[in-house]
Amino acid sequence: MTKTTDLSASGYAGLGLSARTETTRGRTELGQTEFFELMVAQLKNQDPLKPLDSNEFLGQVAQFTTVRGIQDMQKSFADLAATLGSSQALQASTLVGREVLVPGSDGYLAATGALAGTVQLPESTRGLTVTVYDASGQVVRQIGLGAQAAGEIEFSWDGITAAGKRATPGLYSVSATVDVEGEKLVAETAVLARVESVTLGRGGSEMQLNLAGLGSVGLGGVRQIL
Repeated sequence: MTKTTDLSASGYAGLGLSARTETTRGRTELGQTEFFELMVAQLKNQDPLKPLDSNEFLGQVAQFTTVRGIQDMQKSFADLAATLGSSQALQASTLVGREVLVPGSDGYLAATGALAGTVQLPESTRGLTVTVYDASGQVVRQIGLGAQAAGEIEFSWDGITAAGKRATPGLYSVSATVDVEGEKLVAETAVLARVESVTLGRGGSEMQLNLAGLGSVGLGGVRQIL
């Protein structure tokens, strides 16, 4: 009678095989080659009077295939994540130095140049006025833009105060009021800001744009990139 061979880890030596341990692959495991070698050896050394159950054999193959499939899927996701990370880094590099339009009232006036943005008008108005305030809340300048149709209206403050002097660089805020049939209403504003640097998202978090004088804002909070 043919002797049934022990296929446990201690019985690998009888088949001319060896189990890979922590020192060879980081943990005790079977690779694809070793698995099929063991399966062939198991078939060759089975007891003729007690042949291997075909269902059991197919179950072992299916189990191994499932594990291999999961490993391949994990590798595919890892490769995809690496690709997306590279794409995000490339996108980030193109944003530095550009201007973005972000909703809000705060804007930064540099030593040169203007503070610009937009006003969102839900309906036409007989008069649109943009007021600029300094950090203490004092009015620095009022810009009259006259009658405007509904839509997105651009404005720009050249940095000159009502007294005719160049304003100190720093943080300012803007407010837009509209005249609708004699009633004064406040309209939504957005300001332009320069991107100084970009912080890439980690673990699925959103990319952050670091704006000159304004801090950071998520890429999803940007209305327009110029």
